[in-house]
Amino acid sequence: MPKVAYSEEDRERIRNELVSVGLALMAKQGIQHTTVEQIYKKVGISRTFFYSFFSTKEDLIVETLYMQQPKIIAYVQKLMSDPALSWRDAVKQFLYSCAYGEKNGIAILTIEEQQLIFKRLSKESYQAFRKKQLHLFGEILENLGISPVPARVNLFTNLSLTVMVIRRAIPNTLPLLVPEAVDETVDFQINAIVDALEKLKTSPTL
Repeated sequence: MPKVAYSEEDRERIRNELVSVGLALMAKQGIQHTTVEQIYKKVGISRTFFYSFFSTKEDLIVETLYMQQPKIIAYVQKLMSDPALSWRDAVKQFLYSCAYGEKNGIAILTIEEQQLIFKRLSKESYQAFRKKQLHLFGEILENLGISPVPARVNLFTNLSLTVMVIRRAIPNTLPLLVPEAVDETVDFQINAIVDALEKLKTSPTL
């Protein structure tokens, strides 16, 4: 079979499709349960060709997380502009959608996935990811009407990710936590975060 010659435009299109398909699969079935084979077969390319775009699965995962950032911002803006929602209800709905990401097309890393991915990333790639992550959470705060000073962004990042990660970790990764109380725990944590954010809206400093 003759070797297919791809133009730069073709390669860019295929790369974007790999990231898009990867994000859709990871958001639906989880990152751990999504394989490279599932992705490249769905796009219609070979395993070898896949690795000409991404040297590891981890590199692709990071790209999918970057791709969903504008979608997350657009979702926040949609909620905040909904006249049927109060500010508090809009923030709660956003946090719930992220906490139960697999039901809402949002890919969330489990504890194990975080450990695996960031152990394999280069120092430069890790720093780039952290920078983009903090930018994302700062932009979310800004859309919530809260000044994104660094200390607030750092705290909001940790509080938000804590809810998402702990919900995904019960019961397998954190077996001593009570699985029957997961939803109530998430509800309590989100209400506490919204309470804190509400105070920040009117506070000039943290």
